[in-house]
Amino acid sequence: MTSWLAHYGVIVIAVLMMIDAVFPAASELVMVYGGALASGALTHRVDVLGWRVTGFVAYLAVVCAGVAGYQVGAVAGWWIGDRGRQPFVARYGRFVHLTPEKLDQAERWFTRFHAWAVLVGRITPVARSFISIPAGVFGSPFARYNVLTLVGNGAWCLVLAGVGWGLGSSWSSFNHSFQYVEYAVVVGIVAFAAYWVLRRRRATISSSDGDPSR
Repeated sequence: MTSWLAHYGVIVIAVLMMIDAVFPAASELVMVYGGALASGALTHRVDVLGWRVTGFVAYLAVVCAGVAGYQVGAVAGWWIGDRGRQPFVARYGRFVHLTPEKLDQAERWFTRFHAWAVLVGRITPVARSFISIPAGVFGSPFARYNVLTLVGNGAWCLVLAGVGWGLGSSWSSFNHSFQYVEYAVVVGIVAFAAYWVLRRRRATISSSDGDPSR
């Protein structure tokens, strides 16, 4: 992904952020690396429709590409949710990892935060990719949804691209360290899955032992 960003610049940033609005596409890494490219400290420069630029102009180009791409994806996600509603999402949601369980979580999210659910979701890692379609499903007003998405989306892109800008030439060491974070996350997920399976197995055995019909 970073290779695509280095060679195709803002187009790839826009496309990946558009996908991230409805399906997790590592928006954190996209914007941080985009900011690092904009700083001019790396071998590659930001490609803006054929122009290689650095400095503040490049930073703005990265941010604008991220915001625009994500906003388009967010509107598409809202439209899908609004038109399809729950039956459609229940049938096809698995293709974007929006399972019935995640839809239930999203409903609780909207119930908890009410009008601010979209804004809070847009600045929350992982959850930000599962807000668009449920917002349409649960009838979030389109105008308010767009404004709150733009605010959260803009803050997200500005901050993460700024982090990348600050990292600059330190990107290589950051990326190397980030790989270990990824490994730790994978190990944690596997450990949790093993714990969950073991717990379910014990619960099944206990219920079988307590079944009077046996």
